[in-house]
Amino acid sequence: MKFIRVEHETKCTYDSEVQLAHHLAYLRPLNNAFQEVLDSSLLISPTPDAHFESQDSFGNKRDFFSFQTAHEYLTVTAYCQVLTHALSRDTVDEVELTWEQVRDALRYASGKEYLPASEFVFPSEYTPFVAKIKSYALESFSPSRKITDAAIELSQRIYKDFKYSPKSTEVSTPVWEAFDQRQGVCQDFSHIMLVALRSLGLSAKYMSGYLLTRQPAGQKKLRGSDASHAWVALYCPGIPGEWLELDPTNNMIADESHVRLSVGRDFGDVSPLRGVIRGGGEHELEVAVTAEEFDAEAS
Repeated sequence: MKFIRVEHETKCTYDSEVQLAHHLAYLRPLNNAFQEVLDSSLLISPTPDAHFESQDSFGNKRDFFSFQTAHEYLTVTAYCQVLTHALSRDTVDEVELTWEQVRDALRYASGKEYLPASEFVFPSEYTPFVAKIKSYALESFSPSRKITDAAIELSQRIYKDFKYSPKSTEVSTPVWEAFDQRQGVCQDFSHIMLVALRSLGLSAKYMSGYLLTRQPAGQKKLRGSDASHAWVALYCPGIPGEWLELDPTNNMIADESHVRLSVGRDFGDVSPLRGVIRGGGEHELEVAVTAEEFDAEAS
């Protein structure tokens, strides 16, 4: 297990005054089978005229805030401390279900008990059905194969077949385009895997959060040098919490270095900060993230 603290600062400077603004932030971590939230706070400058917290339909905590007074900048700083746990490989290996058994359990049938996980089976804005991605998935999901073995292999193949290239895509790049060019960032890798899994009738979530990184020996970690991260959670009975988290960007099962922020169907559901403003002209955006392990007893 690890005790991890994260500071996520977003600064936006406007060329001219913003007269009116409404913002929605997904910057508070969630509790699940592998993470316990110890502390969480959100600081906003200037002080908004209205601010309230709520929970969305996926269980994420979110903050809505608005300004009715003119302002020339916005700074949002999120702090959190979490305790994370790793999933043992032995637990993964003990799952005996085939992917077809899980698929069939998720299918709708008249009179059948509703399974909440089934809401993550369907296509979404950023993860539509793409036939060639389904064909790619079927190379790993052979008949009667264990769902864990097939999903882990798919994640490994995405890691090997696709190049991590930060400037190759944008938020708006379609998933089929990232698939064709065989490169992208963690968001693209996750969207491709989501399309692959859902095209087979399986249920999968988009996971938004952070990854604790370590500096090479002798080098000091620079504050603000980290970034947001994304991975995938596959519905898999037998796993604690029933979701197997896979990180295709790093070829791994999500472990105690992953900090879970929010979950959704795709990036569009859990964008860390979005808003609608009147005025402002051009603006400059800066984002700085620092994730670091700490000693809970010394804190």
